[in-house]
Formats: sequence, structure tokens, C-alpha cells
Amino acid sequence: MRQLATAAAVFATVLAAGLAAPAAQAVPPGQVHFWPEPHQMGSGGAWAYSPPGYREADPRVQRHAYSFDSHAPVSVYAISYQPGGRCLYREIRPDDYDNNWTAWGTKFDGVSDTKMGCEPG
Repeated sequence: MRQLATAAAVFATVLAAGLAAPAAQAVPPGQVHFWPEPHQMGSGGAWAYSPPGYREADPRVQRHAYSFDSHAPVSVYAISYQPGGRCLYREIRPDDYDNNWTAWGTKFDGVSDTKMGCEPG
């Protein structure tokens, strides 16, 4: 009987570990992560940017980035291209994050370490 209880306890522990929610992905120093859903979640996980330079956003977060977390050592700029050749930027400072980035989630096209001649938006 004792062996049965021990086996049941081991099975329950293994089952619980397999069903546990995945741990949040830590953002490494020097990077900014963008997620397609609020609260740093979404299919495919985070899309990462490391300065310097400009990078076009991955399709799963382009115009659909609803959270971000920055551990970049410098400010970076979310870039949004507008009709007529205009562009807007939104500064993201070191250690800045937003778990419900609704103000910019549908505008996000890419990210740069410069304002790229864009207007504040």
C-alpha cells in the first residue's frame, strides 16, 4: 500500500510540473522585447530588438504589439509609418515597460536607436 501511495505522489508531482504555466521569459540586458498580446504574452513569444540600428518588426508584432519590456542601455524609438511618407516615433527609455500598450500597439512598424527624422506621436 505504501508503494502505491508513493507512486501516486510521484505521478501527481510529474503531472503538475507538466501542466504548470510556462515561466515568463526574462528580457536579457541590452534587449527590448515586444509581445503580440498584453501582459507579455502571445503566440510565438517575444520579438527581440538590440540596438543599434533600425529593424522592421516581425510580422506577428507589426501593428500588433500590445506589450513591451526594455532592458536596453539607451532610449530606443518605436517607429510608425504614416500615409504621405510621414512617420511617428514613441520613445522607450531604459527599463521602461508597458503591459497594455494600447496607445501604440496598432501603430508599431519597427524600432530604432534614433528618431529617424520622425515626429513625436
